[in-house]
Amino acid sequence: MRVHTCYFCSGPVYPGHGMMFVRNDAKEFRFCRSKCHANFKMKRNPRKVRWTKAFRKATGKEMTIDSTLQFAARRHVPTRYNRELLSTTIKAMKRIEEIRDKRQKAFFKKRMTGKKEQQLMEDALVVDRDEGRMKEKKEKTEKKEEKKEEEEKEKTKIPVLLRKKQRAVQRMEMD
Repeated sequence: MRVHTCYFCSGPVYPGHGMMFVRNDAKEFRFCRSKCHANFKMKRNPRKVRWTKAFRKATGKEMTIDSTLQFAARRHVPTRYNRELLSTTIKAMKRIEEIRDKRQKAFFKKRMTGKKEQQLMEDALVVDRDEGRMKEKKEKTEKKEEKKEEEEKEKTKIPVLLRKKQRAVQRMEMD
């Protein structure tokens, strides 16, 4: 059994899942879900659809050049079963996965450096541009807060008035 990759989104297609389209020239296209198949039938380019791996790689959001990515390449060379070779291969696969994770984290960190400052600058520009709207919102929130404060004062006044009435009633009863 083999885990294939989706032709459109590059996601995994597990055995018994997804669908396969075979063109007249016997080229196989495997899709992980109907969403990918429908986009393929609509002749959409995976590099222009934002949720695909091809888009992420084309826009520089994922690693494209890395030696650990070459291990996932297909090899059609049959080898004879060897227990030692199998155990070393499994160990190597785990180690490669660790290395890939570290490199992806470093790549993400490098890509995100300076983004916070850039976002702050963009936010400052928006605030400068929309200063009038900000003042209106601030005034509205201040009015709401004033109304809440008045309502709270009224709520506290009501028990005071009730106490005064109760005292008056008690004095009348005593007399």
